[in-house]
Amino acid sequence: MELIEGIHYYINEEGKFVFTEQYHIEKGYCCGFGCKHCPYDYENVTEPARSKLLEARKNFDPDNLNKRE
Repeated sequence: MELIEGIHYYINEEGKFVFTEQYHIEKGYCCGFGCKHCPYDYENVTEPARSKLLEARKNFDPDNLNKRE
């Protein structure tokens, strides 16, 4: 698979590559590393990490992304 920036990955503020949901869908499975955009509900991540990731995703509020205190 040829990776295309903006479709399969982006580079975050820390300079790290972050795979998108589209990348994971095309890959076809959860790799078990707890990726930010995993569309497979972290099915291959071991406990207790899986539960923590699912809880964090459930509590995520995108409206708070650009707010500063």
